[in-house]
Amino acid sequence: MATTAHLFEEPFDADEYIERLAWRTPGGGSKGGAEAFDPKRLLEEFQNHIEELKQLDEKIQRKVEKLEHQCHREAKEFAHKVQDLQRSNQVAFQHFQELDEHISYVATKVCHLGDQLEGVNTPRQRAVEAQRLMTYFNEFLDGDLRSDVFNNPEKIKEAADIIQKLHLIAQELPFDRFADVKAKIASKYHDLERQLIQEFTAAQRRGEIGRMREVAAVLLHFKGYAHCVDVYIKQCQEGAYMRNDVFEDTAVLCQRVNKQVGEVFSSPETVMAKLIQNIFENKLQAHVKEKLDETRHSDVEQYLKNLYDLYTRTTGLATKLTEFNLGSDKHTFLSKLIKSIFSSYLESYIDMEREYLRTRGAMILQRYYDSKNHQKRPVGAGSIQDLKERIRQRTNLPLGPSIDTHGETFLSPELVVNLLQETRHAFERCHRLSDPSDLPKNAFSIFLLLVDHLCVEHIDYALEIGLSAIPSPDAKNANLYFLDVVQQANSIFHLFDKQFNDQLMPLISSSPKLAECLHKKKEVIEQMEVKLDTGIDRTLNCMVGQMKHILATEQKKTDFRPEDENNVMIQYTTACSKVCAYVSRQVEHVRKSMDGKNVDTVLTELGIRFHRLIHEHLQQYSYSSMGGMLAICDVAEYRRCAKDFRVPLVLQLFDTLHALCNLLVVAPDNLKQVCSGEQLTNLDRNLLHAFVQLRVDYRSARLEFLGDRRWWCGHTSRPSDAMQMLPWP
Repeated sequence: MATTAHLFEEPFDADEYIERLAWRTPGGGSKGGAEAFDPKRLLEEFQNHIEELKQLDEKIQRKVEKLEHQCHREAKEFAHKVQDLQRSNQVAFQHFQELDEHISYVATKVCHLGDQLEGVNTPRQRAVEAQRLMTYFNEFLDGDLRSDVFNNPEKIKEAADIIQKLHLIAQELPFDRFADVKAKIASKYHDLERQLIQEFTAAQRRGEIGRMREVAAVLLHFKGYAHCVDVYIKQCQEGAYMRNDVFEDTAVLCQRVNKQVGEVFSSPETVMAKLIQNIFENKLQAHVKEKLDETRHSDVEQYLKNLYDLYTRTTGLATKLTEFNLGSDKHTFLSKLIKSIFSSYLESYIDMEREYLRTRGAMILQRYYDSKNHQKRPVGAGSIQDLKERIRQRTNLPLGPSIDTHGETFLSPELVVNLLQETRHAFERCHRLSDPSDLPKNAFSIFLLLVDHLCVEHIDYALEIGLSAIPSPDAKNANLYFLDVVQQANSIFHLFDKQFNDQLMPLISSSPKLAECLHKKKEVIEQMEVKLDTGIDRTLNCMVGQMKHILATEQKKTDFRPEDENNVMIQYTTACSKVCAYVSRQVEHVRKSMDGKNVDTVLTELGIRFHRLIHEHLQQYSYSSMGGMLAICDVAEYRRCAKDFRVPLVLQLFDTLHALCNLLVVAPDNLKQVCSGEQLTNLDRNLLHAFVQLRVDYRSARLEFLGDRRWWCGHTSRPSDAMQMLPWP
């Protein structure tokens, strides 16, 4: 096998290489091959192949050395070439520096030469200009303007430049010697100025922006430049106000003119500011004056609406105008323009607002009471009336006859909405029209008027009437309307509170007036709560009085001591049925009239009084065995009625009363066992004894009840803390 370098290319496997060499050698295969295995021959072949490999290695090594030598030689040549290039680059850089220095030197010389030429040329030009002006001055001095520049209309721009300079020169000449020529120059000056303004006006009408710009640039150095701007502003507004909306027309006009002034005038911000000032001081001020003066004394409501609308639209227009370039302090500029228009109206605004609200509120109230054919009664007038009211609130005594309101609460949702609507508009106007420093004070004054009209003149008056209309507890078939007053007063005050939070709070939240408003609101709430509590308490007394009347008229002594003990067919007495029906109606009435925790509070008080009444009522009779069963049935019905209260304490009271009634029917032998029951074990012994005394067979039961002295003494201790909470009489 010939030995070449390609036999050793990757991947190279030495075992495979030896195996392939042995397989190719004759006699070098396995013993089972076609030829016999000859190790000597194989050894000889390996030795020869090793020699070939040595020769190949020497050949490759010589080639590597040759290539390394060639690489070193080329690296040296490349390094020499790089060094030559670096030297060439350094030389080129030195040449560039020299050239730059030379150029700077030449430029300096050129600038110096230019300065010298300018120094020579400037006096020459001035001299030429002076000679030219002297020539024109001589023409004015002679009175004969021969130059074409003064006679050719197409050269008006050049003539304007000359006459403007001559006019400045003429100002320095003595009047006694050059009066005539100064007058001629001034005349020509004004004539050209007039011609330029006419030309500018004509160009504006033709819409020639380029010509307008040229003429404006010439007029810039004339005294009549301001007049040119005035003419431009006046002509811009011609035909601009064709609609009835002066604010919208102004916005459109300014938007159109703003694009044009930048192309015509060198200082567009000044022209734009002057245009806006002209519009505010003429168009807008006249419009505002016309709208407000016609209603100021005849219709205050419309006047306030117009003032709010005009001021709002004017400030809205000013906000739109801030997008234009009006100078460095455009916000202050626009604020002064608005103030110049509205200052006389804003000074008296809050006085007119208060007077309008005072009159309007009184009218709304009077209109309502007139619709009810009601003449308002003086409330709390005089010391005697005050004394009666204090005694009535403290004792619930009926001082004088009650007023029959025929179910009228004298509270009107429509009236309340009207008052709140007027006040809401007043707060909106106050927020917009008041000075920021006066805003909290003005808002507070409006709030006081609302309190006076809504809370004092309407709600408080209705509560007073409602209190006066509550009948005495002894009245029969009394109609109780005070809970309706409570319901409507509560709804109205929710609306009042919502307006307080939504409308007033944002206006006073960061001022000392906040504390005053909160104090006033708290004071009003407390005053109304006192009257509401008094009215509810007296109403509950009337309910209890009505129950007493039902029990007194419907309950008979024979109900609980029937003549025929074996022929009692009723489930509960008629008195119980009517009382429960009455109580259910009142509970439903309370639920409709109250909200939140007030429902549970009032129903708890009513339930306690209801229980006390039934407890006292049951102790007025004596009970047979069947009568005791009927009493238990009545109490069970009362307890079912008490479930409608949804008050655990009331239900607990009636559960205990039901357990007490068991003492009326239980066998005498079982009295002690019943008294030791879970519901009665903690009650006062005297209370248990009082119920046992109601039995017809009390004498025989008494021995069983009082027989065990130890049991009796064990129950004479004070009731437990839990039972002390029960309102026993």
